[in-house]
Amino acid sequence: MKYEKKFSASLLHWNNTENKRQMPWKGEKDPYKIWISEIILQQTRVEQGMNYYERFIHAFPDIKSLATASEKKIYKLWEGLGYYTRCKNLILTAKFIHENLGGKFPEKFKEILSLKGIGTYTASAIASFAFDQPYAVLDGNVFRVLARFFGKEIPVNSTEGKKFYATLSQILLDKKNPAKYNQAIMDFGAIVCKPLLPLCFECPLKKECVAFLKNKVAELPVNNKIIRQRERFFNYLIIEHKQNVYINKRTEKDIWHNLYEFILIETEVWVNEKEILQNEKLLSLLNKNDFAIKSTSKKILQKLTHQLITGRFIHVEIKKPLSTKKYFPVKKDQLKTLPFSKFIASYLTDKNVSLNSI
Repeated sequence: MKYEKKFSASLLHWNNTENKRQMPWKGEKDPYKIWISEIILQQTRVEQGMNYYERFIHAFPDIKSLATASEKKIYKLWEGLGYYTRCKNLILTAKFIHENLGGKFPEKFKEILSLKGIGTYTASAIASFAFDQPYAVLDGNVFRVLARFFGKEIPVNSTEGKKFYATLSQILLDKKNPAKYNQAIMDFGAIVCKPLLPLCFECPLKKECVAFLKNKVAELPVNNKIIRQRERFFNYLIIEHKQNVYINKRTEKDIWHNLYEFILIETEVWVNEKEILQNEKLLSLLNKNDFAIKSTSKKILQKLTHQLITGRFIHVEIKKPLSTKKYFPVKKDQLKTLPFSKFIASYLTDKNVSLNSI
């Protein structure tokens, strides 16, 4: 394929002379730390992921410390990152390696790929960065660089596109320096060949870049995926008795799995406060218990990839404790130790909301 050798050579030259991108895991050879960084960076911006990575490595410096830690502590550290299935798989994989592999991270690509929560991209990253094995990485940055440079309009999220770019990236890979090449092409996509406002006139590849020469940079890569967003309405009841509030743990197969929450009443549409207080679920919980409304928050929005959450928090004070097994009381000052969704955690840490006011 035309320009293949020049592409790789030019990319590595740029990496050696101009790439100043700094990240705490860059150049790391410990497969455990590489794994942690890659899982955190799934669906997460690098700028946001850095602090989480450093806190995780400080709290859990190796497989054993992660595998033997309490799930509550791990989820609390993950709080705010979203996509909590990543955290669940992180725990399962750490326990598997600790209990079944003697705490040693596997070195072979297929063995790495077989681990829970690790796909082709992450396995390739670990194999190349930690063990210098010739596996090319394919993330959003790489798809974009290759689609633009070679001027390919095959949708990157199609079956055909995934096969094409997987083959192309493996052909282009510097087999003698796979770690350096993989890091270079990802950094190049993040710094130069950016999604918006790419630095085309400063790009060392512009003379051979098909998208630049044909004025198609803004059109590539092609992505034919349509994200359908589900709208949901969450009404959280912060029910207080003396210095306790009632919570439970989300165990259903849904968003925020394994995180804690207040009593939730989900409605099909946005309803007023009076309708919430007449809800059968709430009335059943209260069971003629005297209560008073302390406050109601403003409407709060949170956008997830496939869902839009619209919600509110209603503070309710009751005279007698609730008689229920599903919800359990905790002291208000203990809330800060529990892992909540970003939706709840942001509300609790808001400068206008203190635990004492709940």
